Amino acid sequence: MQPLTISQALATACRDIDRIDARLLLQHVLNADHAFLLTYPDRILTAQQLEAFLHLVQRRIDGAPVAYLTGERDFYDLTFKVNEAVLIPRPETELLIELALQLIPSGRSCRILDLGTGSGAIAITLAKHRPQCEVTAVDLSPAAIAVAQWNACNLQTHNLNFVTSSWFDELSGEKFDLIVSNPPYVADTDPHLQQGDLRFEPPMALSAGDNGLSCIHHIIDEAPDHLVSSGWLLLEHGYDQAAACRQLLQEKDFSNICSHPDLAGIMRVSGGQLNF
Repeated sequence: MQPLTISQALATACRDIDRIDARLLLQHVLNADHAFLLTYPDRILTAQQLEAFLHLVQRRIDGAPVAYLTGERDFYDLTFKVNEAVLIPRPETELLIELALQLIPSGRSCRILDLGTGSGAIAITLAKHRPQCEVTAVDLSPAAIAVAQWNACNLQTHNLNFVTSSWFDELSGEKFDLIVSNPPYVADTDPHLQQGDLRFEPPMALSAGDNGLSCIHHIIDEAPDHLVSSGWLLLEHGYDQAAACRQLLQEKDFSNICSHPDLAGIMRVSGGQLNF
């Protein structure tokens, strides 16, 4: 295999994959940051480094998500370990964090529940930003719980606990000031599930029946039994599900019902306050 410099390796990869993807993969192989690549474009890769990089490039050509290839993804202001057991955290979910933090003034103690925690990105981010709060993170998948626990330990987050459960099943009698969730909300017949990164992510974390609303409906239906008086529920949902979410919240007598757009202007998070 002919030796290549950093710039040559990137140019070779960019024939087949996006330049940002190529850069992230090379940074991973070299255990370096972007500044290193810019500073040393003529640095020659070792044969081992080049082989590892080209292997990752081929996997990316085959469709594997960059986050799974590097084993990590940045979310909000933290970096999380991810693998095929968990959904890859996405920028639009950061809106859920921002709205939740607005409801929890700094210094206020409260109980927070994150349903379907996956990598733990939501629960851990909230726990880090509100260390006086007690956060409970729930997921049905033991493999996902293991990833979330690793992230919590790695990020030295101590004010949270993990529960393996199907939604509220293992939380009998538990009540919270705030419930947040990024549940599966893609319709199980949506053709996008067979495209791009979605092909590699866990189906149970992505899709749901009833045109994508079954999990959302279940959470809204059960949430009043697990919220304190005036507690809040916030849910991420699909681009066309805001009206349906507000209707479901209204049927369960929530008040202050609202929907909020993400940076693309898409209504992405809906929620309400328990009315009793």
